[in-house]
Amino acid sequence: MLYFSKLKILVIYFIIIFLSIFSFTNFINNEENFFLSKKVNLGLDLQGGSYLLLEVDSNPVIKQKLQNKLVILRKELKKDNIKYQNLKIENQSILLKISENDKDKFKEFFTKEDNPINVYFNKYKSHELELFFESDITRISYTKYGLIELKSSTLDQSLEIVRRRIDEVGTKDPTIIKRGNERILIELPGLDDPNRIKKLLGKTANLTFRLVSSSQDDFGSEILEFEDGNGQLSVSKRVIMSGDNLTNARPSFNNQNNESVVSFSLDRVGSKRFGKATTKHVGDRLAIILDNKIISAPEIREPIIGGNGQISGNFTFQSATDLALLLRSGALPAPLNIIEERTVGPDLGEDSIKAGAISLLIGFALVISFMILKYRFLGLIADAALIVNLILLLGILSILEATLTL
Repeated sequence: MLYFSKLKILVIYFIIIFLSIFSFTNFINNEENFFLSKKVNLGLDLQGGSYLLLEVDSNPVIKQKLQNKLVILRKELKKDNIKYQNLKIENQSILLKISENDKDKFKEFFTKEDNPINVYFNKYKSHELELFFESDITRISYTKYGLIELKSSTLDQSLEIVRRRIDEVGTKDPTIIKRGNERILIELPGLDDPNRIKKLLGKTANLTFRLVSSSQDDFGSEILEFEDGNGQLSVSKRVIMSGDNLTNARPSFNNQNNESVVSFSLDRVGSKRFGKATTKHVGDRLAIILDNKIISAPEIREPIIGGNGQISGNFTFQSATDLALLLRSGALPAPLNIIEERTVGPDLGEDSIKAGAISLLIGFALVISFMILKYRFLGLIADAALIVNLILLLGILSILEATLTL
């Protein structure tokens, strides 16, 4: 006869009772208690939802990085007394003319490991940029490994910001993963209408504050349209402050104008810049620009030196909430393009769950009946163990908050 110590029996019963509690939480709705809210989740194919495949457009990032390198290159060429002409960016390359006498000097400068514009990757044993002499034109382009590093860092940064935006919306159990070198896969179970998510992910959220120019012919200004399409303004290219200086943004309500606004707070550097600009330009208009579209252009009535301000623009409370979310999560390093979109209805998953439940009941009943008929009392004990095993398995899956798919 088998003998089990009382301690072992108590431990077994404790484990069974403990996991049974978590198993039965799947059949009750209790979101308030943290422990009792743990349950097995249904995947996209079972409860329905939205599937999005995004592709990161790295071309603007390449252009911006080359623009930054061009500024540094101009300084270095001047410092090393290397004569050049027609320094410009064209077709994702930096082009310039260098005198024959300075080509060797420039090549030596360009291939040094401590080069300020051409990073050396020890992992690949290669530089970020490569140099080509084509007749009288010198061309600087990204190497294969330079593009890999650039696209990889852009994808990682985009993935983190996408995750922040979706988490703030409150979507439950989203799946956000990388697919290849340029794509992000998003699965949102239970979400029937993905339009709001698409709008949030479709905006780069590059926020800038710039002064409105007095004349459209001013040097250093450009014409930008309002976001709602009602008119355009000439805006200075000089950025007073960007979204990088924001520490917080939240939707609020302006009781004076009876409209929804976005209140924001600035860091120390942003507060100093904003205070200096608004003090100097009282009476002028300040354009608030999101992704090269003017949200609003209010008049500066008094200096704003407290590091806090408001963005107004005929917002609904929902649009103000979404804008605040975009600003809090930060700007995407590159635009995201939706290349595949699917919405799975809950009916298909419901039919699958019903069919699975029926097959489970039939199979379970047949196994239990066979065990009792074949082994009598021992079969009854085995059936009880089988039921307990099922409860324990469900309890463990509930604790882990596992996701079941078809």
